[in-house]
Amino acid sequence: MVTADLPLGLPIEARQEVVQNLNQVLADTMCLRDLYKKSHWQVSGPTFYQLHLLYDKHYTEQAELVDQIAERIQVLGGISIAMAADVAETTALERPPRGREEIPVQISRLVEGHEIIIKEVRTCARRASELNDDGTNDLLISEVLRTNELQVWFLSEHLVAMPLTFAK
Repeated sequence: MVTADLPLGLPIEARQEVVQNLNQVLADTMCLRDLYKKSHWQVSGPTFYQLHLLYDKHYTEQAELVDQIAERIQVLGGISIAMAADVAETTALERPPRGREEIPVQISRLVEGHEIIIKEVRTCARRASELNDDGTNDLLISEVLRTNELQVWFLSEHLVAMPLTFAK
């Protein structure tokens, strides 16, 4: 919903559609951000320290994206999703169990979340471009897509199959 008719040179109908799309990306990004914090708090095992730091770094980067997406919604005259209950109702990401998960499960869950967002962002960016909303297209491609792709790469490197070696 667009509540402010700002002089942005974009029809209100276009802004309403973009705001709706951005709120979906925002809800999913907020969910992924929180999934990183859950993983950060609950990671254990031989790679604890490395993953603890990586999850926290990714959490911080996702939090920055949340702020940028929410601000773009506001710039377009919309109202951004802001509360956990709204995120839970809106997100396309699957809710994880409350307990601790094994590291490969944590990483796989995070990668799946990224993939949902990446697909969504490409669709939304394409649509924003069709609606002549270059600002939204730029945000989605330059910030949201590139950050998520980079984070998938970092996570995926932890899933590389390595042979088990024993000390002699």
